[in-house]
Amino acid sequence: MLGLPETVTVALFDLDGVLTSTAVLHRSAWKRAFDAYLRERDPDGFAEFTAQDYLDYVDGRPRTDGVRTFLASRGITADEATVEEIGTGKNEMFVAALASEGVTPYPGSVRYLEAAREAGLRIAVVTSSKNGEAVLEAADLTKYVEIRVDGLDVAARGLNGKPAPDSFLLGAELMGVPPAHAAVFEDAISGVTAAAAGDFGYVVAIDRHDGEQTDAMRAAGASIVVADLDELVPA
Repeated sequence: MLGLPETVTVALFDLDGVLTSTAVLHRSAWKRAFDAYLRERDPDGFAEFTAQDYLDYVDGRPRTDGVRTFLASRGITADEATVEEIGTGKNEMFVAALASEGVTPYPGSVRYLEAAREAGLRIAVVTSSKNGEAVLEAADLTKYVEIRVDGLDVAARGLNGKPAPDSFLLGAELMGVPPAHAAVFEDAISGVTAAAAGDFGYVVAIDRHDGEQTDAMRAAGASIVVADLDELVPA
């Protein structure tokens, strides 16, 4: 059914980059936040935050984890106040962009959600973003979602963020199924790694970077890699 094993009854979808194009807004906000910090810290040795930096160190991770991981990649150890300042600044820019530019769901993902609902597949969203509710509402996707686990839940429960499997495991628990009966849909390497670590029944990876992440996604534990969820909807 919809490219999934018969044993799968629940679908756990990441949000940004899987259901909506908001990953672009996140990447832009992160670049502005990190570039401002790096330029101020070392004007002469400034090296910009790149699209590859986003994919390698930030994509899919909780906000402060992303800050720490990227800064560590540059050999920078920052105190908690600095980490929070960068993360908060990034989020303010993201929220402003969300308000001015809106949210566009991927048409193929909407078709997949429609087909999943018609087929009786239960749907949850598991995202590291603390803006999950606002993004779902803006994209008019709330109607498809039975349970939402987002960054607020991760923080409130003291869970480890992706690439740890905690948030996906919570999603499966709240949906009342063991991981083996749930499929995870992810566009980030950290998310694919998390799903593989949680022993989920199937891991669908979406490579929206012209195949550049396909090999890495397979190595991280993806069961299948597609360019768009539309590929899994029956003609």
